[in-house]
Amino acid sequence: MVDEGGAALQTLTDAQIIVTSESDPSRFGEIFDRHFPAIHRYLNRRVGRGLADDLASETFSVAFRNRGRFDPTRDDAGPWLYGIATNLLRDHHRGERRRLLAYAKTGVDPVMDECFDAVDARLDASVAGPAVARALARLKPGDREALLLFAWEELTYREIGEALAIPVGTVRSRLSRARRQVHEILVVGGSLPNPHPDERA
Repeated sequence: MVDEGGAALQTLTDAQIIVTSESDPSRFGEIFDRHFPAIHRYLNRRVGRGLADDLASETFSVAFRNRGRFDPTRDDAGPWLYGIATNLLRDHHRGERRRLLAYAKTGVDPVMDECFDAVDARLDASVAGPAVARALARLKPGDREALLLFAWEELTYREIGEALAIPVGTVRSRLSRARRQVHEILVVGGSLPNPHPDERA
């Protein structure tokens, strides 16, 4: 970014913007602009557009009210915002599970994800989608949260730990358990053919 005189302008980190917003609240709009699309997309995939609109707006309202609690040593506010969104989602876990099971029955599939090792990317989505939705619905909420933050939002283990306020070791345990359970449901359980028939789970 350059100013009118051609001089380079430093791009502020999220942390710098949030700190500045303490004295100039309007600056928090920059955090909204940077992160709202990703947060809304994530919520939409979890609970559908209608509820995602409300939860995404509430996420940023909560973040604005609590911006003084943000750790300024962390440049990226993304994990913090995903954590707020996840906390808001916890009141809707039953609804999410019903939604996933409905997709499993109907084959309407916004939850299909190519990041699961057990799913061959060449499989037709109409076959894989319902099976993936059914597998996700069977996970414990905490395991599902960790898996979706990793697979859909591509957060690192450290970022997932920040978002969910858990140690990295717990993130590893949740992801390992979720992957194993998804594999068992999809492949061992016969929902999908094993893409590596010579390998054993």
